[in-house]
Amino acid sequence: MTHRTHLRDLALSLRSRHVAGRPLVLPNAWDAASARIVADAGAAAVATTSAGLAWDLGAADGDRLGREAALAAVARIAASVELPVTADIESGYADTAAGVAATVRAVLDAGAVGVNIEDSSHDAHDAHGPLRSAEAQAERIAAARAAADAEGVPLFVNARVDTYLAGVGEPGDRVALTLERAARYLAAGADGIFVPGAVDPVTVKALVAGVDAPLNVMAWPGAPSVAEFAALGVARISVGAGIAQAVHALVRRAARELLTDGTYGSLAGGLDYGELNNLFGGGR
Repeated sequence: MTHRTHLRDLALSLRSRHVAGRPLVLPNAWDAASARIVADAGAAAVATTSAGLAWDLGAADGDRLGREAALAAVARIAASVELPVTADIESGYADTAAGVAATVRAVLDAGAVGVNIEDSSHDAHDAHGPLRSAEAQAERIAAARAAADAEGVPLFVNARVDTYLAGVGEPGDRVALTLERAARYLAAGADGIFVPGAVDPVTVKALVAGVDAPLNVMAWPGAPSVAEFAALGVARISVGAGIAQAVHALVRRAARELLTDGTYGSLAGGLDYGELNNLFGGGR
């Protein structure tokens, strides 16, 4: 089986799992170890977190990590599991639509079969403020779609709409603004719509009804449960950098306890060495 044929099969598998009411649940990973653990826990696919991945490589999140470093990490993750991998590529690791197309080709070379592309702008001089214009973002999504299609891989393009995350517009206008952007992105070739920051059931129900594609939400402590989101018609649920943040909080607690109290209680409950090592084909 050729690399592209294998990717096509993985991409079709990923697509088939986006079902309204029976959501694809993604505990986001950021390196090979977390990806292997997520797969072993029973995940149907592995999604990366751009923030967790950037922190792991010593960079801040927010388009500060270069394409080469980011996709080398994605390649390590994809090589560590047999599941479909969808990569959070921030805004495409490029300033232009052509650059986004080059990133998508590199994503496929890395072995991933899905991408998240956000419409946030990290350019302080962008006239549209925290978000790119819908027209410019649609052009970038179209470039991503065309690049994947040219390679013969049905890449799942998850278009992220950051209206809620960035607090764009008046709260009462936000659903309409989000739906307007979502429609533009879908017309440009996106396969799904991701609206992080929207968890209120009334809002989510309105988004599900108004988006003619699978809807992805991001969950955190206090958000509705997977079952509750499923009942609203959500098709995909992820947790962003949440697991990475929890892991790093444990690192800090354990380090402070060791350095200040000289005790080791924070280490209780860790994965057994042999169990963890065996995930990578080792053993005691």
